[in-house]
Amino acid sequence: MDIKSIEKKDGTNSRRNFVKNSALITGATMVLPNMQLSAMANVFNDKKLKIALVGCGGRGTGAAVQALNADDNVQLVAMADAFEDRLQSSLGHIVKEMGETKKVRVKKKHRFVGFDAAEKAIDLADVVILATPPGFRPQHFEYAISNGKHVFMEKPVATDVPGVRKVLAAAKIAKENKLNVVVGLQRHYQDNYLMAIDQLKQDKIGKIVSGQVYWNSAGVWVRERQPGQSELEYQMRNWYYFNWLCGDHILEQHIHNIDVANWFIGEYPISAQGMGGRQVRTGKDHGEIFDHHFVEYTYPSGAVVASQCRHQPDTMRRVSEFFQGTKGTVSTAGDNVEMKAWNGEILFEHRGKDDPNPYQVEHIKLFESIRNGEVIADAENGAKSTMSAIIGRMATYSGKVIKWDDAMQSELSLVPQNLNWSSPAPVQPNAEGMYTIPSPGKTIVM
Repeated sequence: MDIKSIEKKDGTNSRRNFVKNSALITGATMVLPNMQLSAMANVFNDKKLKIALVGCGGRGTGAAVQALNADDNVQLVAMADAFEDRLQSSLGHIVKEMGETKKVRVKKKHRFVGFDAAEKAIDLADVVILATPPGFRPQHFEYAISNGKHVFMEKPVATDVPGVRKVLAAAKIAKENKLNVVVGLQRHYQDNYLMAIDQLKQDKIGKIVSGQVYWNSAGVWVRERQPGQSELEYQMRNWYYFNWLCGDHILEQHIHNIDVANWFIGEYPISAQGMGGRQVRTGKDHGEIFDHHFVEYTYPSGAVVASQCRHQPDTMRRVSEFFQGTKGTVSTAGDNVEMKAWNGEILFEHRGKDDPNPYQVEHIKLFESIRNGEVIADAENGAKSTMSAIIGRMATYSGKVIKWDDAMQSELSLVPQNLNWSSPAPVQPNAEGMYTIPSPGKTIVM
């Protein structure tokens, strides 16, 4: 499918609109034989590519629809989720969105539910969509790569440092095995950001020395505790508010803007310091995460970026990035980009209301790369931008300066291994139903 033929950003197949409306592995265990790699390259050009969806919430459902629209010869053959009701709802939405088509062929025996569902679905596919809560992403990504699958995975790619290291190890093997990995940091597939990068490479505003990045909004959904739920089920259904599953909103949402800072500067931060807390979102259903973070990131070149994210109703809303260079400034917001010289002269601007939908483009690029025997390797950047947001969280939770190199050595794991429905939840409420909130100066973050 040609990119020019896809829906625009305001089309019905936009993932945003769709959702709204509807142990380190070793190389030896993962390297595929060269003969197998050659065979894969030869057959993918005209092969019907089988897709598995792992994680059937709104995010995964929208991604599945866009994957099915990205290529003429693909088929959804397997689905996996912890919860039966979520899988069935997702399948219904996908069928409704796709209409009468042979692209959706998920047999009942290939609708897998439970903690071991992901591996069963992955085994049946050529291309895997990983869209569970991000705490599970490292183990699913590791398994997919070790079994020779191409991957689309949502951001962030982990919620703790051991998870980041696991993704980095698997990313290296994916590249060696010529497996495509696209990460849902869709600004890398969005015209205005790509134009901005092109202009930056032409030294339009000089060297970036500072910046400000924002994800300030009213917040997201809350899923109330239901009668009969275990603590583990409650946390998994209300996953946004628990760090082992989500990593806090600085990681789950604000990673987009932090990633742009890394991309535009061309580096990853060497340290972070900041502050945050809970002032508005303080209920029992709000788990253990903050409702605001402010982080100052320092980069190897000396650039300093101020990062804001907030979930507080009736406050200033802003999702954008602004950077200052030695010759001028660049601002990116929504579909637009603008560059100015320090004297106010417009150096470059683009208003992209008719640009292709980047959520769709990332899937088109993935399947084109598979068909053409090429390799997209997003996982390393996805892991490092995830790590950038994690050190920001570490800084706001602890009140201390967090250095990247020190943090990368952390063995503090938030995600339990070998979970089952009899497992205790990783965090527990007190007698009043409240969870321990991070306290700067006291909380151990690594």
